[in-house]
Parts: sequence; C-alpha cells; structure tokens
Amino acid sequence: MSRDPLPGAGPDGPGPDGSPQPPPDGPRGRLGTTSAGTVVGFFLAGLVLGWLVRPVSVATSGSAPTVSWLPVLALLFVAVVVGSVAWSTYRVVHRRHQRLQPHHAVNRLVLAKACAIAGALFSGGYFGYALSWLGLTEGALAHERMVHAVLAGVAGVLLVVGSLLLERACRVSQDER
Repeated sequence: MSRDPLPGAGPDGPGPDGSPQPPPDGPRGRLGTTSAGTVVGFFLAGLVLGWLVRPVSVATSGSAPTVSWLPVLALLFVAVVVGSVAWSTYRVVHRRHQRLQPHHAVNRLVLAKACAIAGALFSGGYFGYALSWLGLTEGALAHERMVHAVLAGVAGVLLVVGSLLLERACRVSQDER
C-alpha cells in the first residue's frame, strides 16, 4: 500500500464523487502573535499559584521556600538573549530588508511565543509569592524573600516584553512576502 496520493487527486485525495479536488487556495492555517488575553491569563494563573506557594509550603513542611538570586539572574539572562534576538531580527527583516530562511523565522516565532507564555507565568508566580509576604515583613528573611521575588517578577516581565518584540520583528507586510 502506498502513501502517495492517487494521480490527479488533490492533497486530500479524490473528492466524494471520485473527481480530483483542486488544491487549496492558500495556506490552511496561520500562526499568529500571542494575544494579550493569553499573556494576561497565564500571568493571572501564575499569580494565584505563586500566592498559594507560601501557605501550602508552610502547612506541609513548616517553612516557606526561599528565593535566591539564581532565578532572578536566569530570567534576566533569558530576557537579554531574547531581546537581542529580537533586535537582530528587526535589523535583518525591517532595516536591511533581507529575508530569513523560513525555518529560522518559524523557530524565532515559536521561541517568542514560548518565552512570552513562560515569562508571563513566571512573573505572575513570583509577584504572587511576593504578595503572599505582604504584612509579614517583620523579619529580615521575609523582606529578602519578597524583594527577590519582586525582582524575579520584573525579570519575567522583561522576558515577556522581549518575546513580544521578537514576535513583532518576525512580522512581514503583505508587500514584503
């Protein structure tokens, strides 16, 4: 049995009456930019989950987790990398008017979408964790956890911004296609 279509058949095989189907007019689907609703939804989900981390952790293990500098620096590093890829893509596509290889453009767009969603989730999570410490800042350790969580949340926001800029840099107008 062959996986090749019948001669004269369209991409979906012969029509219901056995006649060949015409090829589709254009691309079947489009990969669009990340919507604001998606970013806000993941941010709010992260906010709720981050806010729940401290009370659940205290109830189960007796202490709240600490936030070190590592997640802050890691998120900041990824935000800088994605931002520099966005700047590079913008220069190539919009300033020099060169074309990207299709697989490079898709890879950059997928990277941007994934980082926008992850950045929104992480920033919401860290901001939620910081909110769970409001009113409990008597101790120095509580204040340190809250400050580190806020800085990690800001780094997550920078990742979202860099990702959305990369998505926009991958866009080409109808004239440039």
